Amino acid sequence: MSKTTGLGKGLNAIFDIENVSNAARKTMKAGGGGTEIELEKIVVNQEQPRKIFDNESLDELCRSIERLGVIQPITVKEIEPDKYFIISGERRFRASIQAGLKTIPAYIRTVKDDGQLLEMALVENIQREELSPMEIAVTMQRLVEECALTQEQLADRVGKKRSTVANYLRLLKSPIEVQLALNENVISMGHARALLSLTEVEEQLKLLKTTIEKALSVRQIEDVIQKMHEDKPTKTVEKVELPPLFTELTEKLKVVAGEKVTIKRNARGRGKIIINFNSDSDIERIINNLK
Repeated sequence: MSKTTGLGKGLNAIFDIENVSNAARKTMKAGGGGTEIELEKIVVNQEQPRKIFDNESLDELCRSIERLGVIQPITVKEIEPDKYFIISGERRFRASIQAGLKTIPAYIRTVKDDGQLLEMALVENIQREELSPMEIAVTMQRLVEECALTQEQLADRVGKKRSTVANYLRLLKSPIEVQLALNENVISMGHARALLSLTEVEEQLKLLKTTIEKALSVRQIEDVIQKMHEDKPTKTVEKVELPPLFTELTEKLKVVAGEKVTIKRNARGRGKIIINFNSDSDIERIINNLK
């Protein structure tokens, strides 16, 4: 790793979680304009597309907020003095109430038709060289949520490849500890992306700690992850015997297609027919055989 200073301090901040939430929240308020608002002054969007919130996921977010506070502010619109309407972040709002918080960090939009102005400000903010990867990720997420941009449109606005935009947005799916490590320059974006290839949070945090303690490079943790995948026992899939009707269909399709034909069916009786082909001429031949 290129930055090796402050690793001990980084470990304390990330894993002991002492006095880190306020500093992290202040640093990660990309775009500016964030403030603390009393939860009782906020009303939810009744037109919110998401009507069902997964309780288990909400509980996990609640526990994270209890430890670290709300790292990524919600966005609200002032509809009257001391009353705000949620634009984005209802899940964070609900988890904060569940965690017993009285206030929540928020961006306030006060102008009725300020969408274009906000978009311009956020895009300009992304161009600032001093922003950390997490600050860029949070700003991009605001553009997606508040300005209703697709990833393709966002990539065009900020002059980056769509894959680059997707990689930044994926950082927001990392555990808070990984986000903090990245935000404090203890690890790089490459480290964070590699850690995301692990599906279990516990595995990510364990490898994060090892990475910081041993100052592992991105290549080194990729090698560790590859070995972890290789060492995991593979599940033995029991072959399901298909009824004679499926065998008959397969043979008849082979006559038409002249290529390998596979029929797959799940436990509920649904499935798919796969016909392999090597070129466009194979498709033309199959079409002619069907006539």
